[in-house]
Amino acid sequence: MKIIPAIDIRDGQCVRLFQGDFDKTTVYSPDPAAVAQNFSRLAVSDLHIVDLDGARSGLQSNHDAVAKIVAQTGLSVQVGGGIRRRSDIVAWLDAGVSRCVVGSMAITEPDSVKEWIEEFGADAIVLALDARLDADGVPRLTTEGWTADSKVSLWQCLENYGTSDRYHVLCTDVGRDGAMTGPNFDLYEETLQRFPDIRLQASGGVRNLGDLTDLRALGVPAAIVGRALLDGEIDEREVAEFQQNA
Repeated sequence: MKIIPAIDIRDGQCVRLFQGDFDKTTVYSPDPAAVAQNFSRLAVSDLHIVDLDGARSGLQSNHDAVAKIVAQTGLSVQVGGGIRRRSDIVAWLDAGVSRCVVGSMAITEPDSVKEWIEEFGADAIVLALDARLDADGVPRLTTEGWTADSKVSLWQCLENYGTSDRYHVLCTDVGRDGAMTGPNFDLYEETLQRFPDIRLQASGGVRNLGDLTDLRALGVPAAIVGRALLDGEIDEREVAEFQQNA
């Protein structure tokens, strides 16, 4: 299982939000590139970046900061946040980004996203499906940087795209993100039972090496890790040992 470190950028700084709430922001560093350089020294090959400003505005205002990280780290970078047009994908791929993470559009305009997958290739697009559990425990998807709730369930959305292994799917339980309460293992287990061939990235709530071990035992191909790495709850030695035992 891949460990994918995560950096969220807001106003040019490396931050973390609590459950996607922009009013609950913790600043970790004024220099996201320096944080990315630290992550590049881990036994990882990938990096996940969220342009929080882009998620709210639909503008790629942190383009230069992300391009700098791509150039300096040598990591395979995937970036999301406000990617709503074909031109956004072209600009990011031209900047050296490996994968564009598409959230709201994947839910509201799936036909357009399917066209992008056909044009740019399945490895260039990640479907970011962010869910909140409703009163019946059904994962309902959110849009617009988690600020709007849709009536679409995670299962309906994935069925629309199909079960092929060509799809990268980043699934976040919004209630777990940044909370350090542990991943929603039941959600990921059910997702893989329903759609065993998708290339799933589990996101939200990873606290420690034990959580990563449990995700790997479920067969999750990749896990996004943000706060646990930033806070030092998972360190360089543990990442190396985990990858060696893969």
